[in-house]
Amino acid sequence: MFSFFKSKKKKQESQPLYFYNTQSKDNKLFKPLNSRQVSMYNCGPTVYNRATIGNLRAPIVGDLIKRILKYNNYLVRQVMNITDIGHLTSDADTGDDKMLMGLKRESKPITIEAMHELGEHYTELFLDDIEQLNILTPEILPRASEHILDQVAFIKTLDEKGYIYKTTDGVYFDTSRFQGYGKLGGISLEHQEEGARIMVNSEKRHPQDFALWKFNKEFGWESPWGKGSPGWHIECSAMIHRHLGRQIDIHTGGIEHIPTHHNNEIAQSEALTGKPFVGTWMHHAHIQIEGRKISKSLGNTIYLHNIVERGFSPLAYRYWLLTGHYRTPMNFTWEALEGAQKALFRLHKYFTEELRVKNGRVNIRYQKLFHKYINDDVDTPRAIALVWELVKDTLVPKGDKRATLLDFDNVLGFNFLHRNSSIKLVVKNKVKAIPADVDELFKERNKARKNKNWAEADRIRDELYGKGFNVIDANDSSKLEQSDSSTG
Repeated sequence: MFSFFKSKKKKQESQPLYFYNTQSKDNKLFKPLNSRQVSMYNCGPTVYNRATIGNLRAPIVGDLIKRILKYNNYLVRQVMNITDIGHLTSDADTGDDKMLMGLKRESKPITIEAMHELGEHYTELFLDDIEQLNILTPEILPRASEHILDQVAFIKTLDEKGYIYKTTDGVYFDTSRFQGYGKLGGISLEHQEEGARIMVNSEKRHPQDFALWKFNKEFGWESPWGKGSPGWHIECSAMIHRHLGRQIDIHTGGIEHIPTHHNNEIAQSEALTGKPFVGTWMHHAHIQIEGRKISKSLGNTIYLHNIVERGFSPLAYRYWLLTGHYRTPMNFTWEALEGAQKALFRLHKYFTEELRVKNGRVNIRYQKLFHKYINDDVDTPRAIALVWELVKDTLVPKGDKRATLLDFDNVLGFNFLHRNSSIKLVVKNKVKAIPADVDELFKERNKARKNKNWAEADRIRDELYGKGFNVIDANDSSKLEQSDSSTG
């Protein structure tokens, strides 16, 4: 039996839910395969390096969709993959495996053990990033390297059905055998062949054929075709089949996945099952810096810890992203982030200082409008504008405002009720934000308390005091405050 993430709160009435489907190219009324249960797969990180702020748009979009589904009383089973093998530098199955590149970059041995160590290190950093962004942790975070047998079994079935062929460097899927290849995004085979990259492997029958298994005598796993590792595309289909079934409701990813990666997923999955693979394909646009896509290869990367080090709250980045529609490209600037931080802190300050009242009732008029906006293909810009309209509305009692903002926050995820330590300090007008080293020490102390390592907790508390911060413990929680001696 599958377990699904349950919605905690029943809404006053249902409203139609629409998502833009990349395959049909229009807003479609959402209807899951199984009544009130939704299966969703989000393309996750390739953990050969830290995730950039551009990479982090993907989990935020997945989180918004999940929260909206919950708001509409759906039970959600969410899977986000962790790619720790198989992702080549080119979607066309050329170049080096990114995980092997990571091992070489960090002067680690080319072994499965070292690859696992590298992958887990960057997975932990990624999970820390999404926690700081108040992203609900997916129910399942499968690693590609832990599903090798699933991928081999998948390829064997495709072999039995006559969809694969072998070359000197790997096993490939014959796209000419799959009728309708390229239907996602309306990409025809003729168009792909005209615009195909130079074929590095002359043994490929067609330019768009893709690798299911790549041979490597020095590294990898044994398979019926030879030692090596799976291609990037096969991991998603195999893990979806393992954890969600042969058909799913929603599949998300970046627009760069449309032409190759997701069309390949469709081809191999529907070739195996003979059934439609995904009900709704949803793709987000890129984040740019100075009009250029954020890319490690271009060297214009910004990471979440860079934002924190410059005195910004991670939730300010979340707020900024939500001021744009997920299918709209956004141009990141520090000035735009500063504006987002000021707006978010104004909201938190208002909630903390002006709404110190017992919760009233959710204002039905505002809730209906909010529900309508988020149900219209995740229209967060209109939802945030509505938040400010509510804040300024003098006809709504403060208790009702508080209750309504908390209702909205189930989707927006701005953490009004449980603010993080940096926002608390800013709301108090004491400092702009907690320095990164202080925040890291505070996290280490919380871990020490959780592990009942009281000596270490006391040591870190003293170190924090020396940096001008007091730690106040209360039952099972702690909070950080700037000491009077350091406020200047």
